Amino acid sequence: MLWATAGVVTLAFLVVLEIAARHYGLPGPVTYQVRELTFPPKSGFLLYASMALTMVVLTWRERFIAIGVALGIDIVFLLARWAAGADLTDGHPFGNGALWVIVGCAVIAVTRRTGRERLLLLKGVGLGLLLVAGRKTGDTWLLITSKTRATVLDPYVATADRALGDPSWVVGRIVRATGTVGAHALDYVYAQLAVAAVVVAMYQLRHVATERRFPRHHLVRTFLVIGLLGPAVYMVFPVVGPVFAYGADGGHWAVADLWPDTAPPLGTPHPIPFDGITPRNCMPSLHTAWATAIFIHSRKGPRLLRYAGTFWLIATLTATLGFGYHYGADLVAGAVFTLTIEAALRAYDRGWDRSGLQLVAHGTAVFAALLLAYRFLPVRMAAHPWLFGPLLLLAMLSVVHRFVRTTGLWEPKPTPIPQPEPQPELGAVP
Repeated sequence: MLWATAGVVTLAFLVVLEIAARHYGLPGPVTYQVRELTFPPKSGFLLYASMALTMVVLTWRERFIAIGVALGIDIVFLLARWAAGADLTDGHPFGNGALWVIVGCAVIAVTRRTGRERLLLLKGVGLGLLLVAGRKTGDTWLLITSKTRATVLDPYVATADRALGDPSWVVGRIVRATGTVGAHALDYVYAQLAVAAVVVAMYQLRHVATERRFPRHHLVRTFLVIGLLGPAVYMVFPVVGPVFAYGADGGHWAVADLWPDTAPPLGTPHPIPFDGITPRNCMPSLHTAWATAIFIHSRKGPRLLRYAGTFWLIATLTATLGFGYHYGADLVAGAVFTLTIEAALRAYDRGWDRSGLQLVAHGTAVFAALLLAYRFLPVRMAAHPWLFGPLLLLAMLSVVHRFVRTTGLWEPKPTPIPQPEPQPELGAVP
């Protein structure tokens, strides 16, 4: 019933977003997803990552068959487009085969499987499709934010960011100094965040095929909840980012062309009008939120996975600031946002005891306080950076500390192995 309810709610949510997108004359997430069955996909890597999630329920023989079928379909599509003279640079030339395999697994589950095996395969299909749908849903949400929020609050966040030392301007100059090599490397990390998440999720789900069941909690759950709740905050606190509000990418809508060379002058912040195209997707930084989730879930993996999770977090933070997509205040809010969601999911699995309620309440209170401070105290924060800068970091670290301490107590303790009592030696005289 839980999975059926989740499926119905997800479908209804996608239909609502489809209708909203159609209202603005653009296709929605459902249309985009159906189109990728035949048209070049936006991200072939994401589709193959989604197929990998679906394959966690398959045997090794079935996995090799699925990969072969996906590659074969992609080759056929590529040759057909080349023969028809289609534009091969429009989207990725691969990925359709992976989507067809996911759909094929759904058909097999309905027509060839029964009982628990059918449910397990449908869960795998749902997991793969949810990752794809999450990406498409996010694109539609960004469209809605740009169409419904005519003004943005960038001057408030830019002013509050003085308390943190204008990190976007500082890192932006550093990334520029690294040249095209550094920029391209960071851009790849930034764009392939979902693929990194799938690598960690695959490790967590590596025993599904043999145990025939999913673990109670894994990274994909956190990823999807972040993507579901984050855009709601975009609507409440619309921000476009320094490269648009204070850089050349904002065109004539920008306050001035200052990023990353000159920090914006201090003044009385006020909402500013902006175009109907640029997404208001900064507060909180969901890239920071997702990268933080990857870091948290990679902690129980092998050393290489832990190193990769740490690298992806650092590189993502560098990219979000260095490309001017986010302010430092966005990153602080994004980290608190993720820790609160992760705490809520773990507390839900435990049954909402007192420690779980207190942890979630703490994270929620800090996140709300951050948003209120950015909106109503930015001038004071900029005037007293040595006070408010450490306060912002301490507020975030208080959530980190409580999360680590509380979830550490939740971890099952290893059962001590009973030691055999010493026995008297044979032949010994009592």
